[in-house]
Amino acid sequence: MRLLKAGVWLLVGTGAAALCWAVAAPGPHRSDTIRKELPESNPLRKRETDRRNALVMQVIKEAAETEENVAWRTDWRK
Repeated sequence: MRLLKAGVWLLVGTGAAALCWAVAAPGPHRSDTIRKELPESNPLRKRETDRRNALVMQVIKEAAETEENVAWRTDWRK
């Protein structure tokens, strides 16, 4: 009996969480609006981010190929 009660409460809790999620989640129109307003939607901002990521990956690759501690270098603005 105790196990049955625990199972019922688990289902009730899961149902309540699913209901809260469904109520709070944005609709499809709002999701599209949010997606359009993301910084990655701006082509200039996306190019800057891609360039920065490429520089970071270059530094990581260089650090992996050497025994030197690249963090002690002074010029980080390559």
